[in-house]
Amino acid sequence: MADEQAEAPDSSAVRTALWRAMHVQVDPPPHVVEDEIGLQLAAPGDDWRDRPDMDPHATSAFRAAIVTRARFIEDLIAEQADRGVTQYVILGAGLDTFAQRKPDIASRLQIFEVDRPGPQAWKRHRLVELSYGIPDWLHLVPVDFEAGAAWPEQLAAAGFDPGRPAVIVSTGVTMYLTEEATVATLRQIAGLAAGSTLAMTFLLPTELVDDADRSGLRASEEGARASGTPFISFYTPQDMLALAREAGFEDARHLSGASLARHYFADRADGLRPSSGEDLLLAVT
Repeated sequence: MADEQAEAPDSSAVRTALWRAMHVQVDPPPHVVEDEIGLQLAAPGDDWRDRPDMDPHATSAFRAAIVTRARFIEDLIAEQADRGVTQYVILGAGLDTFAQRKPDIASRLQIFEVDRPGPQAWKRHRLVELSYGIPDWLHLVPVDFEAGAAWPEQLAAAGFDPGRPAVIVSTGVTMYLTEEATVATLRQIAGLAAGSTLAMTFLLPTELVDDADRSGLRASEEGARASGTPFISFYTPQDMLALAREAGFEDARHLSGASLARHYFADRADGLRPSSGEDLLLAVT
């Protein structure tokens, strides 16, 4: 893909990468995830920590939530790789850096990062520019969702084998999609090989969010709307489980953000805790 077609990632992808770096730079160890490669990719300038959305205190809970879901996914991938699964699909990959940070696990897999063509071209250029390169087991799969492109077909063209189990991950995506689009995605994934695992995050309706986190959620909504990518879909856990089962998943579970927080942030002396508001669907074909 020609460089002139490259398009910088959207603001939410950059913010996620910067918060992951902030966790390493301002929070005391142990770090739930250590990721400053996304910061290298984004190259936001020397004053990036002065941004209002990088305030180390005001955004600490959101920063913690971001690294919590990242760590859960990484633990899931490591577990599935040990069980012999060799395909990993990231829907809406953004500035994901698993391939660069965990090459010992990643090189045992075929990793397929699915994203819009412009940001994919941009990321490809940056990985080469920073000397990470594109190993033969990493596939950047451009999909023009707005033009109605079918991502399973694009995956197959990139070498994905639908007849073999895979891990499919979608984090920080469903809030931007209509329910119909999410249902279509669930059905496509439910049709993959037996033993495939889906991990998908979703935002809770405001009334299910802890009181302390509601103002932050509203601020996030306003920021997303202002940047042209409004949040349009929220789900109760019961609704998300129903959608998954209707799509064909017999084994579907809800993991609350609170349960992940207890697992990854137990016994921290600094009191750092993730915000509420984002839960996770874990489903197996």
